[in-house]
Amino acid sequence: MALNNTYEARLVQQETAVGAGLQILLLALLGTAIGMGPAGWLTGLAFAIATWAVLSRALHRSRLRSFGPANRVTLGRATLVGVVTALVADSFESSPPVTLFVGLTAVALILDGVDGKVARRTGTSTPLGARFDMEVDAFLILVLSVYVATALGPWVLLIGVMRYAFVAAARVLPWLNAPLPPSTARKTVAALQGVLLLLAASGLLPYPGTFAVVASALGLLVWSFGRDILWLYRTSRAPRASVAAVLELMPEPEPVAS
Repeated sequence: MALNNTYEARLVQQETAVGAGLQILLLALLGTAIGMGPAGWLTGLAFAIATWAVLSRALHRSRLRSFGPANRVTLGRATLVGVVTALVADSFESSPPVTLFVGLTAVALILDGVDGKVARRTGTSTPLGARFDMEVDAFLILVLSVYVATALGPWVLLIGVMRYAFVAAARVLPWLNAPLPPSTARKTVAALQGVLLLLAASGLLPYPGTFAVVASALGLLVWSFGRDILWLYRTSRAPRASVAAVLELMPEPEPVAS
């Protein structure tokens, strides 16, 4: 049995290595076709290696017996995000082909709704898979915000860094780590961030329209995070308030006669 588990673990690790290899291959094909500069090449390679290293470590710690079909979809999406990241890095030297950039990003956003459905239908939902999916989403939003910020200003970066700022704050304020109740509004706002940023990045709208779209995305995100943070704060205060109320209702201890 131990040998079988070791063999399966090696197969899981091999899938992440294959994913990194495919990502580098796709980067090489597209990068050569469009004449990508050094910044794009280095960023794309760094993303592929970092994704492989972090995912391999997470798989080793979780001891999954199978990588799973849903994780394969997410890994494919991460491959596309890696190429989009390389294109954004290259955009500081030369403008990337808009059709290619929009097409890759659109496919990555569409696949975001696929991996969850695959996990539920195949019964392969895992905490690692959910975290992998969330991290790919967050990084794509960060990359898109960097790209749009070059046209609208650094304030757009707030969209990309807000989730990471929340995670950093949770290290200092443990009550932020409490689980949140399911929310359709939260999911909708999160999904809209990628769509609205891609619309802004496509160049289809005039400047005022682009500004309005991105400002709306930021406003919705601030509202969503603010609502969740307020809920977490009130929830964390509730037990303390209950204890304080009970203590107030308790009778005072009688003095002990000397």
